[in-house]
Amino acid sequence: MSNKVKSLQDLRKMRDEFKGNISLREKSDHPDNLVQIRVSMATCGIASGARETMNYMIDELDRQAIEAVVTQTGCMGYCYAEPTIEVTLPGEEPVVFGNVNTKKASEIIEKYIKNGELVDGIIPDTYKTIDNR
Repeated sequence: MSNKVKSLQDLRKMRDEFKGNISLREKSDHPDNLVQIRVSMATCGIASGARETMNYMIDELDRQAIEAVVTQTGCMGYCYAEPTIEVTLPGEEPVVFGNVNTKKASEIIEKYIKNGELVDGIIPDTYKTIDNR
């Protein structure tokens, strides 16, 4: 964030960034009550479009006023299915989804996050990478 304010637009941008930081801090005080989304942002995920997926989810959850915390994580071990995200609904076990582009992210928000309805693309928790065998 720039320390110099050159226009009203700069001031508004600073205000929005400040409000976003406060919101993130407040949410982190009670994450168990919120939808938690972790986006795998290792090299393979980034190369597959994870940054676009993460930005889309942040913007769409905010637009729909869905209380959620979106964070990035390292490799989850599912390189074949990148971009991957882990979604934890309050009181539920985490679910990992693979091949999450913006279209799949929209479906996850509409069906799973809002209605608890499972959608295609779940990576079973019994899956082991070749390194774990």
